[in-house]
Amino acid sequence: MTALRRLLHLTAGVILVLLASCKGHGDDAAASIELRSSELESSGGSAFVSVTASGDWVIELEYPDAGASGWATADPSSGTGSRADVRLRYDPNDSESARKVVMVLKPSHGTDARITVTQPGRTGFVSSSPVSGKDVATPLWLELPVTHAGDGLTFYVHDMDGREYVDERTSGTRNWSFYWDAGEKLSLWVAYPLNNSLRGNGSRSNVWGIDPLIPAGEQPNLVNSSYGGGWTRGHQIPSADRLTYKANVSTFYGTNMTPQEYNFNSEIWASLEGKVRGYAALSDTLYVVTGCQYKDSGTYTGSNSGFRVKVPTHYFKALLFKGVSSHAVSGYMAAGFLLPHDASISGGNCVDYIMSIDELEEKTGMDFFPNLAAVVGTETARAIEAAVPSNWWK
Repeated sequence: MTALRRLLHLTAGVILVLLASCKGHGDDAAASIELRSSELESSGGSAFVSVTASGDWVIELEYPDAGASGWATADPSSGTGSRADVRLRYDPNDSESARKVVMVLKPSHGTDARITVTQPGRTGFVSSSPVSGKDVATPLWLELPVTHAGDGLTFYVHDMDGREYVDERTSGTRNWSFYWDAGEKLSLWVAYPLNNSLRGNGSRSNVWGIDPLIPAGEQPNLVNSSYGGGWTRGHQIPSADRLTYKANVSTFYGTNMTPQEYNFNSEIWASLEGKVRGYAALSDTLYVVTGCQYKDSGTYTGSNSGFRVKVPTHYFKALLFKGVSSHAVSGYMAAGFLLPHDASISGGNCVDYIMSIDELEEKTGMDFFPNLAAVVGTETARAIEAAVPSNWWK
């Protein structure tokens, strides 16, 4: 009887070992890593990654291309269980050649899983002459609104060093574009892409300067003081959206400024700027248009800047999200904001002024994101612009 019991105990132990072995094989088969975004940007950014695992894991990066390493990071690089919020963060690719990184998922138990991710080189819009100083915008960047020949406004682009952007080969990464009204001495709009890589690291420089793309005598001089009349120097692309030093300095050019009421600038408008950075942090790239309405304004600043400048009646933002969200259509979704330039709303909630892109277009008379149709198709682009912003934006 004792021998029989020993045999039963031994048999039970073997069965438990076999069961554990089978369970381990099942876990091995389930471990996987998958890129959730459709593509990487040559200009740098981040992409969502899904990890499937039952226990602890780490992610290691391998670079198969000779001489190309260290340009990507996994965030986080370790964890437990399945997650859909891992990010592959990556630097701009300044060469014309694509490069690859292999993400290796190493689970605590079982077989490694891997995925090869390719970042394209700079093969986008290339011109033989600067794209700045033109009557209309020729690049097909997603953030650019429609521009019109003969409307008296001029299109300009800065690179990340605050100089004139020529093309990707000559100037590297574009910074911000603006549509300049030489008669009124301000920009109708400023447009730019935003993600963690483009935002960079650093702090507010407060180095006020003259935009080198426009003759000094033809733009407000805001180096030592504001416009006069009590109006503040209000950024269109915020300083905090470009933290790398030279890129940040360019946000203090007079061409990026409009006269704003102090409480509006420091409260509800600053709140909206913060929300935009929050949207961008959750995206692969957020395409931003910030602008103002001043055609019907009868209010002017003082002349401290060298000019009396119209004070806008409204400010707007048009936002195009690219990334992974349950609300996104083909990886994109959009929202617009239109705020009256009124001190009485300073302490209000900026989300009260949210609307679809179609509604924003109707109220401003502008056409936003015309190049989206070439990416997702005309009907899908129309649906994205017509959609009422979901609670994700709120």
